[in-house]
Amino acid sequence: MNDQQRQILLQAARDTVEAVIKGTPLAEPKTEDLELNEARGCFVTLKNGEQLRGCIGQFTADKPLIELIVDMARASATGDPRFFSNPITEDELDELEIEISALSVLKKTDDPASLRLGTDGIYIKQGSASGCFLPQVAAETGWSKEEFLSYCCAHKAGLASDAWKEPETEVYLFTAEVFSTDFKDI
Repeated sequence: MNDQQRQILLQAARDTVEAVIKGTPLAEPKTEDLELNEARGCFVTLKNGEQLRGCIGQFTADKPLIELIVDMARASATGDPRFFSNPITEDELDELEIEISALSVLKKTDDPASLRLGTDGIYIKQGSASGCFLPQVAAETGWSKEEFLSYCCAHKAGLASDAWKEPETEVYLFTAEVFSTDFKDI
């Protein structure tokens, strides 16, 4: 993705977050850009300084990336259950950072330890339990491969920390093109 495409997506996310928080109408984003109209999964993360304020995404898409960005920005701003009791306020809008992760297709692996720290994200599923970490989480935390996998199992999927080693656990790898900007700089 080039800088102009990234800017279009960041602007769409910013406009969405601002409209949702302020309670104003939102125009649906449109673009003729073929890459931004591809169906791709994505996550939209909102931070205030180092504090996470919302992060929602999905791995697959049945709509153009630009439309999914809008949906995930809306959900990150108001639908992340971790922040229902402490929602984003209009006063903190200028302090928010928007980070977009445009995802590759999930690839199932039989060798979870083959993941590339800082490059691959993980999605772990066993029965109805599942959890994921975006690739940048490994770089932010400094975890080893085993810690990355174990924390995802235990803290995101609610499984035993070594569940990633069990044959009934499905582990998927994916990459993400990650870009961000401060809310006020868009």
